[in-house]
Amino acid sequence: MDIGSNDGTLLQFFKAAGMSVLGVDPAQKIAAEATARGLETWPEFLDADIARRVLSEKGPAAIITANNVFAHVDDLAGLADCIRDLLAPDGVFVFEVSYAADVHANVLFDTIYHEHLDYHTLAPLVRFFAAHGLDLFSARRVNTHGGSLRGYVQRAGGPQKSDGSVAALIGAEHAAGLDQIASWTEFSVRIDHLGKELTKLLSKLKSEGKRIAAFGAPAKATTLMYRFGLGGDVVDYIVDDSPLKQGLFTPGKHVPVVAWAKSAGVRPDYMVVLAWNFADAIIANHREYLDKGGHFIVPLPELRIV
Repeated sequence: MDIGSNDGTLLQFFKAAGMSVLGVDPAQKIAAEATARGLETWPEFLDADIARRVLSEKGPAAIITANNVFAHVDDLAGLADCIRDLLAPDGVFVFEVSYAADVHANVLFDTIYHEHLDYHTLAPLVRFFAAHGLDLFSARRVNTHGGSLRGYVQRAGGPQKSDGSVAALIGAEHAAGLDQIASWTEFSVRIDHLGKELTKLLSKLKSEGKRIAAFGAPAKATTLMYRFGLGGDVVDYIVDDSPLKQGLFTPGKHVPVVAWAKSAGVRPDYMVVLAWNFADAIIANHREYLDKGGHFIVPLPELRIV
């Protein structure tokens, strides 16, 4: 079972391995499309009523997954209770969230925006799961979204043994001072330093008559643009490969979002990669732009020019 299953991309691998699968995602159109492709998806938010229905119709789950969901949930306690009730006695819940340790270490401040209600470290998650009859027995750091945490959870008293990874990461969190206000005050200072570096560079390029655009219009771009003062006076437009974003404007700053083809008339000299976590793929896909003398500016986790 996948919570927040979107188009069923993850579920299709479990189905190919011979497992029965179920997705739960409130986006009705996407859920219907996934179901039509043979990946049964209920267009619902997971709550106690839906959990009871799943148990009645499908039975307990051997594996429950939730990637980039925990940070978006209003009632996290209620969701944890649903997961406990849905898991088979030997079942495992695997979740992935943006890791506050990476946010802090790499100044990933632009992940902080309205959809993300929580920013997770392991120490409080262990206590949280325990309070809901669950045991966080293993964890690892992964590279998703600039740095994420993947946790493995079972029902309290389950068969899985701790592998020591949770204690090790909690020790690293304490060593980094993530439970100390001074560490987060210093985090703010580092954000300001990066912002000054970027604005100084862009001001210099503008004074030299260089044309500047940007690439990628993810939600996080709005946080970065406001904190670093990137409006239409600095960035002429934003290129995004998604047709769903083309023809629109960024929130507040109203910078137009266009397709790559529409920017072909006058190529910018520099492009600020706002979707910096996909910078390598973006640069690789647009090598021709570099070959013709263009440059990419990647603002995070440290400022670099390609």
